[in-house]
Amino acid sequence: MPGTKMPMEAYGSLCTHSKEVCLVPSRGREEMREVRCMWPVAAELGEGPIWSASEGAVWFVDIKGRRVHRFHAETGDRQSWAAPDQVSFILPAGEKSFVAGLPGRLARFVPVTGAFEPILNLEGEPPGNRLNDACLDASGCVWFGSMDDNEKDANGALYFWDGIAAPIACEQGFVISNGPAHSPDGKTLYHTDTVNRTIFRYDVATGGFLSGKRALIEIEENAGWPDGTVVDADGCLWIGLYGGSAVRRYSPDGALREVVTLPCSLVTKVALGGSDLRTAFITTARKGLTQAELAAQPLAGGLFAFNVDVPGCDNVATNP
Repeated sequence: MPGTKMPMEAYGSLCTHSKEVCLVPSRGREEMREVRCMWPVAAELGEGPIWSASEGAVWFVDIKGRRVHRFHAETGDRQSWAAPDQVSFILPAGEKSFVAGLPGRLARFVPVTGAFEPILNLEGEPPGNRLNDACLDASGCVWFGSMDDNEKDANGALYFWDGIAAPIACEQGFVISNGPAHSPDGKTLYHTDTVNRTIFRYDVATGGFLSGKRALIEIEENAGWPDGTVVDADGCLWIGLYGGSAVRRYSPDGALREVVTLPCSLVTKVALGGSDLRTAFITTARKGLTQAELAAQPLAGGLFAFNVDVPGCDNVATNP
């Protein structure tokens, strides 16, 4: 994924003790947020955090490291599983399992055994593609994107899958399809064209039909590239900025409400969790950083957290 070079002095003095929570004050647009490194896991490309209320844990993947991780928020317990290929997302499914995105296919990940059981292959996906970001809507349907793994060709698509019929390609022509997320009422889908730094909004109808596409947010140059998106209970969008050392919160009409900086440049996605859904968990990456940049950002690839005022949405579904 594209990245920008950030001055090394921007990251300040950091704690790197692997068993401790590291505190990193961050000045946001509206107020101070205390950013905590919950797990310095050093993911090559940490992505796709999701909150599991039943476990009190956040799950996420390391796409390039081919790993699935789980962090228990209260106890700090950590567990990891190996994946058979680049695993781009996991989403909750029935019977204590997850729908997982692998290059050109979907699989069912079963943590108790570590197995990735085949579900389906995607027809028409170019061999150089892989899957990328994903989300569930309130009915349990899966929305996910694909991208050129070399980040050059516009071979990516946005898919809708109801868990029964074959996935439908709703939109095509993206180098990197990213950040699908829904408004709290389910009537609006947000989708990110990362390379063109634009978040679009669509009207959603039953069966994955999209209409009324319009640009909602355009990220300015030198601020990084928009990556994953999550929506809170007020309908505001939290967007990770890859290469921008920050997450931003935007109103449903696209107005910037808050900026929270992190102690590493490659910020990917936010999940809203905790017992009251008022903890933001953030994944990051270290892919492509130079030795000098890694020395200045020792927590790059870690899992971070900070508290928020508005909770996440509690209408969490599972895929059948």
